[in-house]
Amino acid sequence: MNDAQSHPARDRILADYAQVAPLLPGARTPWVIRTRGMALDQFAQAGFPSTRDEEWKYTSVAAIEKRSFTAMRKRADYRGFETEIATHLFADLASHRLVFVDGCHAPALSTVGRLPFGVTVGTLGDALERTPEALEPYLTQARHQTIFGSLNTAFVSDGAYVHLERGAALEEPIHVLFVATTPNAAIHPRNLIVAQAGAQVTVIEHYVGRDGAEYFTNAVTQIFTANGATVEHCKLQQEAPQGFHIGAIHATQSRDSRFVSHSMAFGAALARNDITTTFDAVGCTTALNGLYLVGGRQHVDHHTRIDHCQPNGTSREYYRGVLDGRSRGVFNGKVIVHPGAQHTDAQQLNHNLLLSEGSEIDTKPQLEIYADDVKCTHGATIGQLDDAQIFYLRSRGVEEATARALLTYAFAQDVIDRIPVAPVRARLAQLLLSRLPQGHRIRELA
Repeated sequence: MNDAQSHPARDRILADYAQVAPLLPGARTPWVIRTRGMALDQFAQAGFPSTRDEEWKYTSVAAIEKRSFTAMRKRADYRGFETEIATHLFADLASHRLVFVDGCHAPALSTVGRLPFGVTVGTLGDALERTPEALEPYLTQARHQTIFGSLNTAFVSDGAYVHLERGAALEEPIHVLFVATTPNAAIHPRNLIVAQAGAQVTVIEHYVGRDGAEYFTNAVTQIFTANGATVEHCKLQQEAPQGFHIGAIHATQSRDSRFVSHSMAFGAALARNDITTTFDAVGCTTALNGLYLVGGRQHVDHHTRIDHCQPNGTSREYYRGVLDGRSRGVFNGKVIVHPGAQHTDAQQLNHNLLLSEGSEIDTKPQLEIYADDVKCTHGATIGQLDDAQIFYLRSRGVEEATARALLTYAFAQDVIDRIPVAPVRARLAQLLLSRLPQGHRIRELA
């Protein structure tokens, strides 16, 4: 443990695990029991990270550590607010839908249509009970896992399970909606996406919470792309203002595969996203796009890592942040070009817009290059709205407040426009406008 004060939190979580372990899926499967136990031991030995840890230097999780969040013992009763949950669905999106309430699958709210041959869309909990041997090669991997990932492995109860056989393609996106409703709940979703050779799929991972509820979501998504496979993944973090969100997305790529990540962080009092991808073969391509829009005293942290382990890999990383009030953002993007990864082409950019004097951003783009025939660039900017652009708009009859909102909207919209699913782009644009002063005027101008 990091210090003596961490022991009460450790003991509370160990006691919580002892109570909930028999209720978790796969509780009778030897490899599941062993994997959960090893993960819990890792957490017990390390404890919660502190700001003395380099990877957590700018993000304190003391608020999570001090609170008595506990894992759910039974399924949440969501009767009476199905209509509220429905507001988070994409009514105009033809998709397969999985809904989880407080970490448990809600079949009555989920709709999975007819699937092509070779495509499985279901829940991880069900797969752990019915075919645990099929999951063992994936769930036992812990590459780049943080201590929160270990905690997730120990407590995971459910999440989405998507598996595509060789050459299978799913035209409709899969919308996976996680709804938090219960105060003081600790929710540990695990999503597993496996795309075999040549397969294609788009997954929308979406987190929301009931306003007023203080809870903790600790989510992990694992993505495996085989030769020539394509996975497009969009994560929309829209947690309640009092919620805490720690998330991780870990991708492993094979020859000529393509992985695209869109990380949109709008909610939560404290949020952190760790996004990693590893090129395990030649010819891999990835694009990591992100937008964080925070205000008040919100804190959002993105840590990304791209490992170019083999030659001829291409990566593009493009993150933008908009910060207002006394909010704080953190961006740490690491691109590692390993020995032998010749002909790597990597670009990384992080642009940040500070709308208030009290907002703050800590940005650290990093390149580590151990090969000599590569093309790699990185950069970051931090600034305020351009006075010349504001003057230009005002000279054409746009009032100052509207001009500022319009420029902010354009700055953020550049990332939103990269998302290929039109209803998701539209929803994000609505969220963006709702957070901006004079957002209604922008709608009128549009």
